[in-house]
Amino acid sequence: MDLLELRDQIDQIDSRIVELYEKRMDVCKQVAQYKIENGKKVFDKVREEEKIRKVKALAHTDFTRLGVEELFEQIMSMSRKLQYQLLSENGSLGKLPFIAMKELDTKKARVVFQGAEGAYSQAAMSKFFGDKINSFHVDTFREAMSAIDEGSADFAVLPIENSTAGIVSEIYDLLCEFENYIVGEQIIRIEHCLLGLPGTTIDEIKTVYSHPQSLMQSAKFLSEYPWQQISMKNNAFAARKVAEDGDKSQVAIASAYAGEIYGLEVLKKGVNQSSTNSTRFIIVTNQKVFLEDASKISICFEIPHESGSLYQILSHFIYNNLNMTKIESRPIEGRNWEYRFFVDFEGNLADSAVKNAIRGLRDEAQNMKILGNY
Repeated sequence: MDLLELRDQIDQIDSRIVELYEKRMDVCKQVAQYKIENGKKVFDKVREEEKIRKVKALAHTDFTRLGVEELFEQIMSMSRKLQYQLLSENGSLGKLPFIAMKELDTKKARVVFQGAEGAYSQAAMSKFFGDKINSFHVDTFREAMSAIDEGSADFAVLPIENSTAGIVSEIYDLLCEFENYIVGEQIIRIEHCLLGLPGTTIDEIKTVYSHPQSLMQSAKFLSEYPWQQISMKNNAFAARKVAEDGDKSQVAIASAYAGEIYGLEVLKKGVNQSSTNSTRFIIVTNQKVFLEDASKISICFEIPHESGSLYQILSHFIYNNLNMTKIESRPIEGRNWEYRFFVDFEGNLADSAVKNAIRGLRDEAQNMKILGNY
């Protein structure tokens, strides 16, 4: 046979595959209707595993057995997604435990941020809530999360990602540990300044204090000088130390805002090498609420430590036409080489496509949690 004849045979086989696939989906619709009427779950792991074993046994070679396994995993995945869609259309998916609001209630709110007065977190808080907000600060991220968890604060402002240094991994872990939820975000442009006591000259400097990331981001500038570099928990702490010590041989790398707070002079602006450096801050509360015009959803989940499991989970975004904008992973404590995944995607919890995807994710992933819609 020549190539054209072989391709013609493939076309004929493909048309039969499409016809049989559509017949299978029609039967799946009937299965979904039965499950709606009888309150049964869509995902039946035992049934699917048995089905895979049976179809693999029909194949004649190791190569085709592997191919059949992958093919039917996809077919059954699409079948589940069709059933979830039909359940959603029939109102059988139930409501998500989040309340939609027109706006956040911030009139009498108390807001906590990590760091000292003058921290970038405080600048993000002021930009999001306004300058007149009632606020206080704590030393650690955990203390901030505990404050809203316990009710001593209504909202917390926390850094979650820097455009050059990457994610703040501790925040991801705390979002899983605490029953707190993201309701907003604020992006702050980061411009590190060299701050010293008024009248300080470059020749007098011996020691520079700052957060480790800020020191790293300013490495090119700092490499020009033989200064001792000392890490601090927060840039604002560094600025406060320089102000309190009153020693002109000490300087801090922090924001101009921190310099104003502590009466320090800006010796040099923009010492970080990236002019586009920004930090994304999240606004967190202990209430399961979201704004009606929210457009981003953050979730986390765990999956079986086996081949193809992540691929199967992510297909829920594809099938429901949801744009996934970010994925991160974090090690699961006490379980070597297993990871928890964090995903951001576009959507609103009131959207049917989002409800459909989340139902599927909840059935098929382990410990799935909605971190917020904002």
